[in-house]
Amino acid sequence: MDFVYPQANLIAGVDEVGRGPLVGAVVTAAVILDPLKPIAGLMDSKKLTEKRREALYWEIKEKALCWSLGRAEPEEIDQLNILHATMLAMQRAVAGLALIPDYVLIDGNRCPVLSMPAQAVIKGDNLVAEISAASILAKVTRDREMAELDKQFPDYGFAKHKGYPTALHLEKLASLGATEHHRKSFAPVKRVLGLI
Repeated sequence: MDFVYPQANLIAGVDEVGRGPLVGAVVTAAVILDPLKPIAGLMDSKKLTEKRREALYWEIKEKALCWSLGRAEPEEIDQLNILHATMLAMQRAVAGLALIPDYVLIDGNRCPVLSMPAQAVIKGDNLVAEISAASILAKVTRDREMAELDKQFPDYGFAKHKGYPTALHLEKLASLGATEHHRKSFAPVKRVLGLI
């Protein structure tokens, strides 16, 4: 299915990274691209190598008309639930843009409440360049945060699994316990904390 762009001047793309992990923030990005400065090779961040993502990250920051990051911390995720925390982080990313978009395209099947028209686009990170750009900014940002967390807690393997519930992460969680960065409302963490 081909995606048809809405008739609008400034279109922002929004995406999130980090709904599934057991640790860290959910990170979102909003990007308004400059039609006069096209960026080659934009696609879903998960389909790119780390090296290619890093290169595109800098190119997007340099060439986009504007971009902004939003986030919701583990405490907010535990308080609101992951869906509502993601919507809040998306609102924060859009609110942080230096230019007010006429229209916002959001990856997925639902939109946060915004002050301008918005549309959810399923598989948008593959169909919409602005959403692809947002997915790259969000992923590189969150991956870097996991690499930093890995330095603080070297035994957990955060740089490898990025906080996702891999066998390694679950094993470390069981043997070492939860850090203050873990999401206490997620079942594997709840279990370790004796909350289930």
